[in-house]
Amino acid sequence: MKRQQADLKKKIEELESVSALQADQLKQWEEKFSALKNANAMLGSDEYKRETKLKINALIREIDMCIAQLSE
Repeated sequence: MKRQQADLKKKIEELESVSALQADQLKQWEEKFSALKNANAMLGSDEYKRETKLKINALIREIDMCIAQLSE
């Protein structure tokens, strides 16, 4: 029983490690996909143009907040 329990704990640790690795890979692929969508919009694709404009506007607002904080 103890050996079986130890084996199961080891298997759980391995699966948790694999799960964490896959989550990291998923995040990286999502970031690459987002960058690709933005690049397509900048190249003239109408499909993601709205999303890209929203992202650019959000970045501009963030930069404006940083400038305001630096000027205080």
